[in-house]
Amino acid sequence: MLEGEILHEDCEGHKGAIKEGGLQWMTAGKGIVHSEMPSSNASSITHCKGLQLWINLSSKHKLVEPSYQEIESKDIAEAEKDGVRVRVIAGEWNGVKSKICTRTPTMYLDFILSPGSRISQPIPIHWNAFVYVLQGQGHFGDARSHHSTAAAHHFLILGLGGDRLEAWNSSDSGLPLRFILVGGEPINEPMVQFGPFVMNTQEEIDQTIDDFENFTNGFEKARHWRSQAVSALGLF
Repeated sequence: MLEGEILHEDCEGHKGAIKEGGLQWMTAGKGIVHSEMPSSNASSITHCKGLQLWINLSSKHKLVEPSYQEIESKDIAEAEKDGVRVRVIAGEWNGVKSKICTRTPTMYLDFILSPGSRISQPIPIHWNAFVYVLQGQGHFGDARSHHSTAAAHHFLILGLGGDRLEAWNSSDSGLPLRFILVGGEPINEPMVQFGPFVMNTQEEIDQTIDDFENFTNGFEKARHWRSQAVSALGLF
């Protein structure tokens, strides 16, 4: 959560307020119904900014029990070295590991580089990865000196076959460069998506929709569940 505050509720009984700088990690597994609404605080409603990432699960994990992890900003793993500060959302950096448990091997790092500082971040050679710039301007490239300049709100897909990301703060304004680096191990399986449902075959999608509509095979707890935050707004 970059700014503001949202309230999470789900049919499994998890409930929490994700405040500025905090994070949540939900694994839907075999089925969960949830809501994420701005806090009733008026300033949070008008100034809610955050990042949301959807990660696929392999077929062996698609029907696991749902789970929910929430970490306040002060408890997120952090490290700092040579003008580089890193918040470790998932994975690890320089020996500092995230508290978040992911079923799909994932790297999610929030970098802040002071003016003139740089990083050389290893990435497993067979992983997919991307960069999203939140603030400032920087150069991004690889060990072969291929690089691009990117500023806030630019999205960079990293090429396959590289083993690291080179990045440095090239801003003349003295502003820090902030970006996220996200990478993950590819799941080389068929994928079929319908709305929020992601499975491996159309038959599995059809079965999942049927389960959702009839509150079966993982959706039993959703039958009588209602989000208190949504109800307060009179939406149902």
